Amino acid sequence: MLLILSQVSILRAQVLFSAPATVCINQPVTIVPDSLAFKASSYYWGFCSGYLMDAPTGTNLGNHFGFHIPAGIDIAYDQGNYFGFVLNSQTNEFIRLNFGNSLTNTPSITNFGNLDSGLAINPTSMYILKDSVSKFWYIYVTGGFTKATSSIGRIDFGRNLNNPHPNVVNFGNFDGILDGPKGIFVAQDSTNLWYGYVVNHNTSELIRLDFSYNESITPQLYNYGNISGSILGAPTDMAAVYDQPNHAWHLFITNEGVSSSVARVDLGPSLTPSNTFISGVTINDGTTTPGASTFQYRIDQPSSITITKDCGNYYLYVTDSTTSQLIGIQMTTLVGPYTAVDYNNIGFMNFPSSISTVLRDHDNLYCFVANPADSTLTRINIQQCFNSSIPSYTELVPPVYKYNVPGVYNIYFVINDGQPNMATYCQPITVLAYPPIYMNNDTTICQGDTAKLYAVSTLADSIRWQAVYNIDTSYLYRDSVRVYPNYTTTYPVVLYYPFGCIVDTSVKVYVSSLKADAGPDRWINDGSSTILGGPFTTLFDSSYGLDYSYNWQPFQYLSDSSATNPTANPPYDFTYVLTVSDYIVRNNDTVACVSKDTVTVHINCDNLYLPNAFTPNSANPLTNRFGILNKQIVQLNSFMIYDRWGQEVFTTTDPTKGWDGTFNSQPCDVGVYVWVADGFCINGKRYTRSGNVTLLR
Repeated sequence: MLLILSQVSILRAQVLFSAPATVCINQPVTIVPDSLAFKASSYYWGFCSGYLMDAPTGTNLGNHFGFHIPAGIDIAYDQGNYFGFVLNSQTNEFIRLNFGNSLTNTPSITNFGNLDSGLAINPTSMYILKDSVSKFWYIYVTGGFTKATSSIGRIDFGRNLNNPHPNVVNFGNFDGILDGPKGIFVAQDSTNLWYGYVVNHNTSELIRLDFSYNESITPQLYNYGNISGSILGAPTDMAAVYDQPNHAWHLFITNEGVSSSVARVDLGPSLTPSNTFISGVTINDGTTTPGASTFQYRIDQPSSITITKDCGNYYLYVTDSTTSQLIGIQMTTLVGPYTAVDYNNIGFMNFPSSISTVLRDHDNLYCFVANPADSTLTRINIQQCFNSSIPSYTELVPPVYKYNVPGVYNIYFVINDGQPNMATYCQPITVLAYPPIYMNNDTTICQGDTAKLYAVSTLADSIRWQAVYNIDTSYLYRDSVRVYPNYTTTYPVVLYYPFGCIVDTSVKVYVSSLKADAGPDRWINDGSSTILGGPFTTLFDSSYGLDYSYNWQPFQYLSDSSATNPTANPPYDFTYVLTVSDYIVRNNDTVACVSKDTVTVHINCDNLYLPNAFTPNSANPLTNRFGILNKQIVQLNSFMIYDRWGQEVFTTTDPTKGWDGTFNSQPCDVGVYVWVADGFCINGKRYTRSGNVTLLR
């Protein structure tokens, strides 16, 4: 895909889509294609295309192309390939560079020499033309440093710029009218007549070439002289453009004489104006009086010029042969005002003599500069950016996309690529930084609480909160609103600004949904134990980094008061409180969320409880003594233990005392022993029980 931005393009713009002129970063951009784009055979959208308002970059490609003081250069696209053409002023040679399918490729070189002596002596400038009817390619060439050697010629390539044997014709000097001709261009006017123009370097005169209805015949010449004194000495190059909206032709001429200026010659609607209707002026950069040499410190010795139009604005690029700098001249209309931008020396330009046409290849723009001081070639390019969420698209209706960095970007659209009905349209879009907005950071609340969200911007026209879930709908169009979610929820808010910016942002409310479950109340036998805690307590989850704390109160008769499920062995009815806490730190704020639950353990004292075995030698205090497990025995009348021969080995009336498995300080034998107990429980009931216990070693 290619858009040629030549020195003499007749620039017609078709509005192929509508898009916002201004948005904010991360604002969704919606583009609507115009009906003109429907039913096209192909589509290409570039959302971050190269933009001529951006500063170009340059690369010096070296001196491997057979250049010998190159004086003229231009580029063109033909049948899928890019071609460059260069004039060697010192050796009178004509060189073709074949870049293939990309101007970033290393070109192959064809040196046609002087085309059987048909090439102008000391060639200086060229202009590439394709006849839209015959499809023939022509390259017009000027040459000669003196009146005696000055001439104009034409190289014919036929239908293909890759033609290995182009023809050449030299028109000569037309009775000595030419004197160091430079800056040639040829175009067809509205009456289908062909005309061309050159400037005489030595005499500061503007010369018109009349080809009649055939651009391939020998032209007649007409000398306009120095138009309004605008050609201020030693013109070096010329660029031409037709201003379609105002129906006027304009020429821009670089002068390296005393003035070191850029002049504009206004031809009006016709390429053959009378002396009455042609005028000239030295353009200025808007800082001084019109007519003065006012690109001071930017243009010293201008050597070449090219002009193009992109996204509604015109651009001139001027090379300076003394400072080796590239100067851009930006304008909203062809008659000014003008703004000069000094891009300094890019791509190691070395006393540049000529700059080519600008070509757009999809989202990138290229042109080339010939450097006679070291016979090198500089490629200048304006690359696409990568600040759009989608770089390009190839269907009719593009998806919604966003820009992530403030700036001015270029939306570029082409339909019917490479076809006779190909059309292009582009539009700059300004992306602004977020206006000042004072709003919540993401916040955290406890389940059941309410949060106040706010988004305040004095520049906003209006605001709208999205009614997603548990939000006070009566405040959706105000800068603050109350929300009360039961789970973590994101609340979108949209702010609308008068300059086209829409900020679509959100506040996330994290909800800490703690649950303390102490378990159901329960009854246990006197002396027994129970595990506290239910299944609904919020548990630690390492995958989310949720670290909760647990606390049981009171802590008496518990195995671990900080465990989620401790063991309880209370001596009487006891109520425990479980507290689950979460201390959340987010955005330098600490939120403490707490949940509590209780459980009561009831003690049932309706019998005497003793184990059926014990091990005196054990280190476990719960198993190395044998005694009554009840905690609610208020009076023990007797507790006696007998061996198998009826010998009493232990007796006590203290319910907290237990037998250690000895008699008269001597260990008793392993075996079965009989016990008898009599006592009163706390409820006043008397219990008399007996049983067996096994002593183990």
